[in-house]
Amino acid sequence: MIDVYQKMIDVCHLAGLASGLSGEMGPLQPGGNVSGPTLADVAHAAGVSYATADRVVNKRGNVAQKSIDKVRDAVTRLGYVRNVAAANLSRQRVYRLAFLIPTGTNAFFNRVREHILQTADHFSSDSVTVDIVDVPAFSVDALHACIGQLTAYDFDGVAIVGLQSVTLEKPLADLRTRGVEVIGLVSDLPREFRSAYIGIDNTVAGRTAARMTGIGNRDRGGIIQTFAGSLNARDHAERLQGFRDVIAADFPQMSVLDPILTKDDPAVLRDAANSALQADQPVSAFYNVGAGNVGLIQAIRETPGSRPFCVVHELVAHSKQALIDNHIDLVIDQRPDVEVNRAFAQLRALIDRREPPPAPDLMPTIYVQDNLPANTFNSATDTQIT
Repeated sequence: MIDVYQKMIDVCHLAGLASGLSGEMGPLQPGGNVSGPTLADVAHAAGVSYATADRVVNKRGNVAQKSIDKVRDAVTRLGYVRNVAAANLSRQRVYRLAFLIPTGTNAFFNRVREHILQTADHFSSDSVTVDIVDVPAFSVDALHACIGQLTAYDFDGVAIVGLQSVTLEKPLADLRTRGVEVIGLVSDLPREFRSAYIGIDNTVAGRTAARMTGIGNRDRGGIIQTFAGSLNARDHAERLQGFRDVIAADFPQMSVLDPILTKDDPAVLRDAANSALQADQPVSAFYNVGAGNVGLIQAIRETPGSRPFCVVHELVAHSKQALIDNHIDLVIDQRPDVEVNRAFAQLRALIDRREPPPAPDLMPTIYVQDNLPANTFNSATDTQIT
């Protein structure tokens, strides 16, 4: 059984207003008349019934190809523009969305959860329901099972924090065959089995971390110890590869050690960092591509003397404080509020079969001591430890 948080948004039926509307309303002119061609005009021009034109324009099926061609030709000739809002209102459309989010004490994903709920509240008048489905972190088997169980629910669109495994392909294909729109969020899915990816370019994020680490150690070189939650997580693997590529090409005086895999567990990360700090050949830099940074910060704070140059990901309460206290040097943040907003917009556009609103590429934000935002984090985020 899927463990589900459900945030139900009140559905605005507006049954009386909806009666008679099928997506043909245009903008009102000063006199109150509807401008532009209506669906009735399209039906008349095509020589078909209003009901047939409605089925073609709103892609409801069960129409002969000859009639489809006539209606499409009339739409083109008349310049008819389908009014998605009116069409949805006439059918009392409800957008049923699900977000599959890793469980645990990861403060970043609790930021994601909080913003999903805030965004759902924002769309309270737009007939949206949202389920947050908890999935054990880094478990391909658990993600496979959760995706498979989604077919028993009546979702229109699903955003999934992905992992890379061929075993996910079949349940993703089954979901899409049922007409469910699927997107990757933060960490991508197998690309042939989703419609879009919402997130930063993680290779660029890793390359950025390497550039800053190289600049910080340009004159002395040294050893870099890397950490990752799991290389099954595409975001972790891509960041690490981007990091290695830049160090090898532009900072050959530095060497990158193989990542220590931590499952984003702060205790594991603390112990691994302590071992690296006490090694005969001490490291000159740390780079953690995942979470668990409380443990890394603790190890650095408790070690006397100079510390390694340190880059981590995601600005949360403890990483912000670590920048202030000079325990780390750089935080690369992917702005989950923007990612969640775009995920909602992308899913609704896919469901409505229209183009998503234009938006620039998502670029990671670099934080140092001097440009930290003044706002405090929400209480749910503050209480998380990784």
